[in-house]
Amino acid sequence: MALTFIGIDPETGGGNCPAVWVDTTPVEPDLIFQGYVADAATLAECEQKSPRPDNEAVIRVPARMVPLIREACNAAERAQLRSTA
Repeated sequence: MALTFIGIDPETGGGNCPAVWVDTTPVEPDLIFQGYVADAATLAECEQKSPRPDNEAVIRVPARMVPLIREACNAAERAQLRSTA
């Protein structure tokens, strides 16, 4: 596994906070998120549209992390292009 750390929630103290990585190992890279565990009401609403299997989780990531998520998406796309070239 080759995780590329993108960043953490810019409004936290630097520890135990939401974060974003990109796993560049697979041909189609994965985004890895560390976030807050969704509460029961959020989980129930999400499962109405997309039932969750045991190997998946619903997490919350602050909207202020959108720039980091964009950066992770860009890194994943670059890695995918390199792997298919």
